[in-house]
Amino acid sequence: MAARKITLPLTEELAKTLHAGDEVLVSGTIYTSRDAGHKRMCESLAKGEPIPFDPKDATIYYVGPTPAMPGKVIGSAGPTTSGRMDAYAPTMMSVGARGMIGKGARLPEVIDAMKKYSGVYFGAIGGAGALLAKCIKSAELIAFEDLGAEALRKLYVEDMPLVVIIDSEGNNLYEIGRQNYLDSVNK
Repeated sequence: MAARKITLPLTEELAKTLHAGDEVLVSGTIYTSRDAGHKRMCESLAKGEPIPFDPKDATIYYVGPTPAMPGKVIGSAGPTTSGRMDAYAPTMMSVGARGMIGKGARLPEVIDAMKKYSGVYFGAIGGAGALLAKCIKSAELIAFEDLGAEALRKLYVEDMPLVVIIDSEGNNLYEIGRQNYLDSVNK
């Protein structure tokens, strides 16, 4: 089955059409942030202050890219472990962010927030940062420059290959895949 092309922003309507296991090619604007950036944004939100981008229907890529080589938009840009953002993800979804890109399992609290706010967790292939960087057509530093690789960036991506790991109904490819395996060996 061919990957489905989707264009961001990740509206609630679009999110509800995605299902765990779907292979997608994502195009549009995404934002980068890791734990230090998420902590700052959540602290700002707790004080009633705005964050550096409009979170409505936004997708956040959990990545700390390497510096760009001459003539390149960005360096290697592979996903980081999403669990480090689990403490912040429900807050980010509560203000409108809907998509998350990373690798690894998520806590039940994050999955509950995804169901409540129609969020989608996309998986990117760890170790393929140089290949993923080829999908990034522009990169702009927008906040937290002092965080270096973890600074907040606005990226424009074209046909970024991802897999829907957890959909807006809470269906989880990691659990589905494990169960399918167990079913096949227990026949």
